[in-house]
Amino acid sequence: MAEKEYKDMKRKDIVFKYFNEQKDYFENRVKKGIENYRKGDAEIEFVSSGNLPENITVEIEQTNHEFKFGANIFMLDEFETVEKNEIYREKFPELFNLATLPFYWNSLEPEKGNFRFDKNSPKIYRRPAIDLCLEYCEEKGIEPKAHCLNYDYMKPDWLRGAGIEEHKRELEEHFKILAQKYAHIIPTWEVTNETFNVTFAREFLDPNYSEFYRQKEFNEWSFKMADKYFPDNRLMINDHLDFGCMRSLYGEYFGERSPYYSEIERLGNIGVNHIDSIGFQYHCFFAPEKEKELNVTRYNPRYIYDVLDTYQKLGKKLQITEMTVSAFSNREDDEEIQAELIKNLYSVFFSHPAMEAVIYWNLVDGYASGGKVGEMSAGENRYFGGLCNFNMKEKPAYKILKNLINKEWHTSAVLKAVDGKVNFKGFYGDYKIKIFADGKEIPFVFKLSVGLEA
Repeated sequence: MAEKEYKDMKRKDIVFKYFNEQKDYFENRVKKGIENYRKGDAEIEFVSSGNLPENITVEIEQTNHEFKFGANIFMLDEFETVEKNEIYREKFPELFNLATLPFYWNSLEPEKGNFRFDKNSPKIYRRPAIDLCLEYCEEKGIEPKAHCLNYDYMKPDWLRGAGIEEHKRELEEHFKILAQKYAHIIPTWEVTNETFNVTFAREFLDPNYSEFYRQKEFNEWSFKMADKYFPDNRLMINDHLDFGCMRSLYGEYFGERSPYYSEIERLGNIGVNHIDSIGFQYHCFFAPEKEKELNVTRYNPRYIYDVLDTYQKLGKKLQITEMTVSAFSNREDDEEIQAELIKNLYSVFFSHPAMEAVIYWNLVDGYASGGKVGEMSAGENRYFGGLCNFNMKEKPAYKILKNLINKEWHTSAVLKAVDGKVNFKGFYGDYKIKIFADGKEIPFVFKLSVGLEA
């Protein structure tokens, strides 16, 4: 498209160019994908030693999705007021059934041997204690997820400068301690994170990266060690490539020749088989003026489906592990664009057969990485990527996501039994059922899951 034509376009037209041009493809694939991969058939049959009641009514209500809708929980009890902390605790489970917990080694063990597990541990901003997070998750019925075992950039200061073998010894002990304490509680662990997340210069010159990080065996060793200590857990690899906004030396997408794809394939070829899921970051961290360049990949349904279809060939589940859709301001028009983008992107991800989770990153504006609280021009705060504004007010993005998860992608029905049976097609997940017959109410629960359709 010519530069002049772009200049004459409104931001909304630029952002949704490919969604509009591919409207039929986008809508058809979303509709078919959700119907075929997110829903299943269920049958409730009533039996009796005598005659069945003539009028049996069944009230069906979904209570949880099998699909994981998540966010990081880094701001749990981290706000500057009691009121904000209470609102956060209330709003989080309205949307999310999964929480990403901060297992960054530098904040988990800032001093060697002194771990911040206990809920009363000294506070570190955006790093709530693990036991506090787990207590909250158990209370709200939220599944916890660990992020992550080996993120080299977030290693503790006391490990910096360590040689390769010393680093390995400390890492193995770290894996062992975490496994003993939490492997039975937390089902899924991200093993490595952002192993391509540097340019050539930073990778080889930046002292923040260890000597071990520069070794060919970094991923291989990490997953073999994770398999040793977490044999029964789900293990993940995570990176920003292919969907990432940063175009580094390694950041281009070439399908099966993508560096990330090739690395996962290589690991499988050398016997690293315990990788259950592949994680992609989807942070839209770029200036608004860059949208006209990046919408060809970032906001393009054919491109997104192509990436997902390609990685599906590896035979593993996929997750959007970190997602930020920028509003860029608190203006009404920008917030509306953010909301519509979230609706479209979540629809693509939810409809893909290999996808198992979408994890939005920050629930609230003004508390993102790299900036002081409420400093909206600094760090990631400048993208206005939260679902609520700084004052905890729901943005249109929050409302539209809540409607998708709890209404549009939710099963609720009141049905009459026919010939002693009730049949329905519902979204996979947990259900509570109430049966009304002969003036009695009989409650029970069941799970509708892939392979468990009846």
